[in-house]
Amino acid sequence: MNTNNQIQPLVDMRNISISFGGIHAVDDASVDLFAGEVVALLGHNGAGKSTLIKILSGAYQRDAGEIHIDGSAATIDNPRDAKGYGIETIYQTLALADNVDTAANLYLGRELLTSWGTLDDVAMEAKAREVMGRLNPRFQRFKDPVKALSGGQRQSVAIARAILFNARILIMDEPTAALGPEETAQVSELILQLKSEGIGIFLISHDIHDVFDLADRVAVMKNGQVVGHAKTGDVDKDEVLGMIILGKCPPGATPGPGALSS
Repeated sequence: MNTNNQIQPLVDMRNISISFGGIHAVDDASVDLFAGEVVALLGHNGAGKSTLIKILSGAYQRDAGEIHIDGSAATIDNPRDAKGYGIETIYQTLALADNVDTAANLYLGRELLTSWGTLDDVAMEAKAREVMGRLNPRFQRFKDPVKALSGGQRQSVAIARAILFNARILIMDEPTAALGPEETAQVSELILQLKSEGIGIFLISHDIHDVFDLADRVAVMKNGQVVGHAKTGDVDKDEVLGMIILGKCPPGATPGPGALSS
């Protein structure tokens, strides 16, 4: 399934299946992810990619299959379990509180308190500046409510919130949707920075250009099954489109159960 030189994947999802009302939303799907790697999950709406990743994030419980984190079997029955394994999800909507500033968003629901039991705004802002400085040194608008920030800056806040609590595995759902070219480039820089820190990223995207710019490998799904896996350097954009639309696995890819029989 992969040709990575590392011995052990950060995430290994094996033979995952889930049905809703008798419909196989995900059927015998296997994907893996290594530290410091971006794996793009591709497919049309309804292909199963979002459902598969919701199993990893704890939003759904699988009917069959195994999940291994760092080589050990993982029990993920809810989002809290996923967070315990260092898995964080950044949804397309970002789920930010628009009316408060960056530090308040980073610590939303996990606020720091002083010895008097009041909010420790100084400590939270200091930590926010530290994390954001590592992730996006150009970011300066710490006092502004996040609704006043650009799309790229809002993505920075959402990513900073995830890594503040030691995320090792990031699920990013359409991170550049509705962003202009400059903001898309900014998010791309953030993703490359996360990779350099050894964080593994599952990238759900409809943008083939983004995928080839950012991803090390692709996994394509169709009708709930994996069509195939490939290094982005071993396939071209037309071949990936053929996997998405036709379920046809090119020579540079490793076929999955959903590959069109020749």
